[in-house]
Amino acid sequence: MSAITGIYHLNKEPINIQHCRDLMMNLQKYPADNIQTWYLEKVFLGCHAQWITPESVGEKLPFYDYERQCAITSDAIIDNRKELLEKLEVEPSRQKYITDSEIILLSYYKWKEDVPKFLVGDFAFMIWDEKQQRLFGARDFSGSRTLYYHKSQEKFAFCTTIEPLLSLPFIEKKLNEQWLAEFLAISGMIDAVDSSITPYQNIEQLPPSHSILIEENNVIVKRYSYLTQGKRLQLKSNEEYIEAFQSVFQEAVTSRLRTHKNVGAQLSGGLDSGAVVGFAVKKLQMEKRPLHTFSYIPPKDFRDFTPKYLLADERIYIQSTVDHIGGITDHYCDFKGKDSFSEIDDFLETLEMPYKFFENSFWLKGMFEQARKEDIGVLLNGDRGNFSISWGFALEYYTLLLKRLRWFRLYQELIHYRNKVGGSRLRNLKIMARIGFPIINRMFPEGTPYTIPSLINPDFAEKMDVYNKFKEYGIDRTGWYSNSNLFNERKKHFEDIFQWNAGNTLAAKLSLRHSLWKRDPTNDIRVVQFCLSLPEGQYVQNGLDRALIRKSTENYLPDNVRLNQRIRGVQGADWVHRMIPKWDEFKNEIQHLSTNKRALEFLNGEAIQASLSKVEQVPRAEFATDPNLKFLMRCLIVSRFLQKIN
Repeated sequence: MSAITGIYHLNKEPINIQHCRDLMMNLQKYPADNIQTWYLEKVFLGCHAQWITPESVGEKLPFYDYERQCAITSDAIIDNRKELLEKLEVEPSRQKYITDSEIILLSYYKWKEDVPKFLVGDFAFMIWDEKQQRLFGARDFSGSRTLYYHKSQEKFAFCTTIEPLLSLPFIEKKLNEQWLAEFLAISGMIDAVDSSITPYQNIEQLPPSHSILIEENNVIVKRYSYLTQGKRLQLKSNEEYIEAFQSVFQEAVTSRLRTHKNVGAQLSGGLDSGAVVGFAVKKLQMEKRPLHTFSYIPPKDFRDFTPKYLLADERIYIQSTVDHIGGITDHYCDFKGKDSFSEIDDFLETLEMPYKFFENSFWLKGMFEQARKEDIGVLLNGDRGNFSISWGFALEYYTLLLKRLRWFRLYQELIHYRNKVGGSRLRNLKIMARIGFPIINRMFPEGTPYTIPSLINPDFAEKMDVYNKFKEYGIDRTGWYSNSNLFNERKKHFEDIFQWNAGNTLAAKLSLRHSLWKRDPTNDIRVVQFCLSLPEGQYVQNGLDRALIRKSTENYLPDNVRLNQRIRGVQGADWVHRMIPKWDEFKNEIQHLSTNKRALEFLNGEAIQASLSKVEQVPRAEFATDPNLKFLMRCLIVSRFLQKIN
């Protein structure tokens, strides 16, 4: 991970060197292997470089091509190097040592503004084209690397992080209430539906799948990538589908092992991370390199209160995976003394914005800290797996069979499913009917749905007209898609780029802070496109949900992990347990928040008052699932962020 930055004076005035120094100075808090700058009279580029790949060691960034008069600064690892080197006709003698930044620059010469369409990997870059007098850049399809910018009539400035931009005297630090309204009104872990805005009024971000062109005082932001289902792949047998998947996935994993340091991976007891680890070790063993795995476990004094089908401590499955695969140095991290409450300020400093995923915050950060101690250059994970490699939810698929009146197939599947998972066919049919025909839920509701109270002050929501904006995305006043089902959610997940911002922003900034790259083969665009092309019948077969990945990992994963359909791991169930020693501090801050007039301009004060009784009770680990406590923690995080801005 590297941090890139720059300034371009649209009014043709000379660059103020002090402004360049301010940008670079504010990147000093991040580790760096090399720090370089390049500038002309009206253009400045900088790079705070961290050397991760073998080719990046000793690389000079920004890089200037004197012959073609183009300069590049980039934060990139390109995964389809071999393909690009062939298309670009790079001499064999250069191919082993050419840097990813040079490949991007050569690709720009060949394809101009279409260059990001040909790149596979994690990237954000900016190119100054002296002959054309223009600045061009792009961010990868899912936004694995961040890129923020400020524009005015006179100046354009950009940076990997927000704080350096706020150090410039011509950028006012001011809260963006539109961003805050969207953050508060939308449910789930999403930050804002408008992926171009940030918490700061005068700073924008380049959205995932977009390029940016600054030319003749015009700033043009353009989407270059769309992920849709496309044409269905039709193969002759299940074995051919498995073989095709294994080939695509192995390439995605292998291309992410490129580092001169050690390779690590986050490993849970599930399928996604297990598949990544299994395929990674297959390649690493050929090179006689070990894989370090990092697994989160609850502290010793935590007692699992979750239902029998959930498991807070996944060690039994993790160790089974480690023993089966071999070639692994495994690390189990309980992060003793760490908790979500104590980490808030540090997390806000890293993210530069509020967040909702507080339950896991301490160990998400802790994984990077542990990995850095082991000199890890690349930290693999399988975060996107649920929507790509391990897609396939049985009851939702059976709903499709029910709607299509495929009774015999449905009958057979339900028998297989009952044998594997348990439960009666009649009960499963009732569940499928409610999934497939939402009107049943509206007419005959069962129980109280689990919902976290809305964070937003209704008056603030009305002032910002946030719900009308949501309608453009098919989102209703609940803060999520109307009449949604899993198939629609998967479709929207890849169509609506705002869904990628929150998670990838966290990964990018933690990577920068700890000088290692978090990389996800399940998010490789080649893997995603392949998975989107498969018939639904490949994902659920003979009562087996997530059938593709389960069958494809035979001989890679132990059967007790690969074929496990009865027990699911649950991470973060211990967040309240960890906070018990800090409960009085938490309670006092919440009580103060309930009377904080500034915060209550934005936050739902009525819901805060209604939830106060929860913090007055003697805390127990079981409170971790209480929606009111989750609501209060999210409010507290927003309140702390507002204090930082003020």
